[in-house]
Amino acid sequence: MVIGYKAWKEQAYLLDRMTLRDLSKAFFTYPGVQIYLALVAVLAVYVALTMDSLVPHLLTVAAVIVIYPLVWYVLHRWVLHSQLLYKSEWTAALWKRIHFDHHQNPGDMAVLFGGLHTTLPTILIATGPVGAALAGTPGMATAVATGILITCYYEYCHCIQHLGYAPKSGFLKRIKQLHMAHHYHNETGNFGITNYFWDRVFGTYYQSNQERPRSATVRNLGYAGAEAERYPWVARLTSDSDSGASASTSS
Repeated sequence: MVIGYKAWKEQAYLLDRMTLRDLSKAFFTYPGVQIYLALVAVLAVYVALTMDSLVPHLLTVAAVIVIYPLVWYVLHRWVLHSQLLYKSEWTAALWKRIHFDHHQNPGDMAVLFGGLHTTLPTILIATGPVGAALAGTPGMATAVATGILITCYYEYCHCIQHLGYAPKSGFLKRIKQLHMAHHYHNETGNFGITNYFWDRVFGTYYQSNQERPRSATVRNLGYAGAEAERYPWVARLTSDSDSGASASTSS
């Protein structure tokens, strides 16, 4: 079933009130996920028609799987949690949409997914050169398709981490605990989603809340008080959004 983003968002998917079945239905009817899967299908057909040998493509898939956790770590720690984006009027709305809103409302699926205008270029830049080096243009298609599938996997696991559900899998339990600590205890650590290897390498991994003090900025990412007054663009957008929601509710 294909539905538009506006219609999907009107369903008000709140993860803390959903079951795993509810999540799966919401996930696979999300327009962005459907576009991801359609692109993977197109890229797979292209690769099948153009590749000369399977081996370079298998190496490409393996390379992307190894590289992707580092790409995510770098983006999450030094881009999404950077103060630079909200300090510019030109990027404030982008930062609000792709991360501030998620930390403000962690259970809202509508602000959990990355926007395609940010994720697809990032996937292309991070994975395309790897595939091109290993298998030319067809390899680039393989790399991008692999990056998209990993993104879907990350997003699904990310949803489970915010779901009002206790996973039976030991792996899911562990990554849920670590990610909840990032959201509700201290946001300066546990930047991985499914892989925390690079947190260990860079010293941002913590297994229990006792290892780090509770952060006062865990929900607002430091954007409050004097910062919000000095760089008001996110605050203005948030106020406008709240006003719009109130008007919609009262109509």
